[in-house]
Amino acid sequence: MTKAIILAAGKGTRMKSDKPKVVHKALGKPMVYYSIEAAYGAGCEQVCVIVGYKADEVKESIKDTYKDYNSMSDVISYALQEEQLGTGHAVRCAGDFIGDTGNIIVLCGDTPLVTKDTLKKAIDKHIADNNGVTVISAILEDSFGYGRIIRDENGLSKIVEEKDATCEERLVKEVNSGMYIFNAKALKEALLEISNDNAQGEYYLPDTIEIIKGKGLKVDAVPMDNPDEIRGVNTLDQLAEAEEIMKSRGEVI
Repeated sequence: MTKAIILAAGKGTRMKSDKPKVVHKALGKPMVYYSIEAAYGAGCEQVCVIVGYKADEVKESIKDTYKDYNSMSDVISYALQEEQLGTGHAVRCAGDFIGDTGNIIVLCGDTPLVTKDTLKKAIDKHIADNNGVTVISAILEDSFGYGRIIRDENGLSKIVEEKDATCEERLVKEVNSGMYIFNAKALKEALLEISNDNAQGEYYLPDTIEIIKGKGLKVDAVPMDNPDEIRGVNTLDQLAEAEEIMKSRGEVI
């Protein structure tokens, strides 16, 4: 079984709005809807949305988007992240949902351009290669600001953030999308081992990769065919750009 966790707890201050970021609409539907649909379309049997800021508003927005929400009520569930203490902490809030078998794909609620086909391709490779973690990556001509995918002869060596990268590492064009597929049991165990000993005092989900690799499981990265799908939305301008891309793909309101 493959299940999905969607990170949707933040406010999104750069949107200049009191509404939760993920309820802002692209082509008439909240951004988080597209992540749910991509996961479900890729074969995820259950989807857990991590809510936090104005959690009830996020839930209502999702419910109102589906004409027959009852048909999805067995698929969509929620977990509450009361304090936003990092992506690792957010996923940890869904500990009961993760379970001990199958695979977990982690997505962001503010990436409305990701498609079910991309996720299905990554899930299939993750399962075929028997990976502990598969990072969904993208090749960008301008990779400034993104975490870089550093490879060695065994696949993924590490992910290096821009501020920590060497001059040579900053030339790497393969970047982290912030989307991952995990062996569920390995993820659950690794989440207990990550620490918040960093400048932000937060628990980071990418820290689980080194832990899982250290236990002898395979880790790798799979690039998207279309790097536009990596685009996260942090501002109203970026939301407008995402809508234009969706229209160019033939999606309509």
